[in-house]
Amino acid sequence: MSETQPSFPPILPSEGLHVVHLFFRMEKVPWSFLEPEERQGRCDRLAGLVAEIQSLPRTQLLPFSMVSPKSDLGFMLLTPDLQVADQCAKRLGDALGAGMLTPVFSWLSLTERSEYTTTEAEYTQTLKEEGVEVGTPEFEEKMAAFHFRIAKYLKYRLDPDLPAAAEWPVFCFYPMSKRRNVEQNWYAETFEHRNALMAGHAKVGRTYAGRVLQLITGSTGLDDMEWGVTLFAKTTSEIKSIVYEMRFDEVSSRYAEFGEFVIGIRMDVPCLCRRLDLL
Repeated sequence: MSETQPSFPPILPSEGLHVVHLFFRMEKVPWSFLEPEERQGRCDRLAGLVAEIQSLPRTQLLPFSMVSPKSDLGFMLLTPDLQVADQCAKRLGDALGAGMLTPVFSWLSLTERSEYTTTEAEYTQTLKEEGVEVGTPEFEEKMAAFHFRIAKYLKYRLDPDLPAAAEWPVFCFYPMSKRRNVEQNWYAETFEHRNALMAGHAKVGRTYAGRVLQLITGSTGLDDMEWGVTLFAKTTSEIKSIVYEMRFDEVSSRYAEFGEFVIGIRMDVPCLCRRLDLL
């Protein structure tokens, strides 16, 4: 990224991308001592850094104004190389100058495929139960459509193209895990039972198609809980609705543990600096 940075061998996952969520508090007191020209220069430096990171191969960086006293601004970074993710995170934290941004929360995860994705054999059995015979034109047509949907789904899970800010301005992030209580141990259930429960869970989620976009990334062994859930929506009402409805599903009501929720508004750096009253 920078000629002044030493070169390190890349650290790449076997598949997918590293995902880093970063949230900062703006230190207004030291910022207030800066002259207007210096403030503008530092905001320009942040904008330039964001553009530089966004130009990297297979890399996406989304800035947010955070609607919460927990933090003032945030970033979501997706990139394949852990070395690049680490370097970008540190540069973002220093972009406005030493001591101006205080990190308050972060999350590291990986994009991943779901182990509960419907297999060809499972879909074939579903078609048989619906009376569609193997080898018929109807079967072949439905199977071709199934392969197309699964390929698109896996592409989004592993290498997502995140939506445009203008159409999906509301951002929500929260971590979660599955319970391991004596009578509510997700991992003590059989795969068949877990798979059936997740199928019902996904069915609820599909009712929000076109209203909420969801990206689930894995953080087992990488951070304090097992997954990071990122939601994009057009209004906060849709975020509230999907989270509320999902909590009545058995997967959530019996087995889910949730971390803190944060909400942000997507915007470019100049707008973000004005929102934070930095200029």
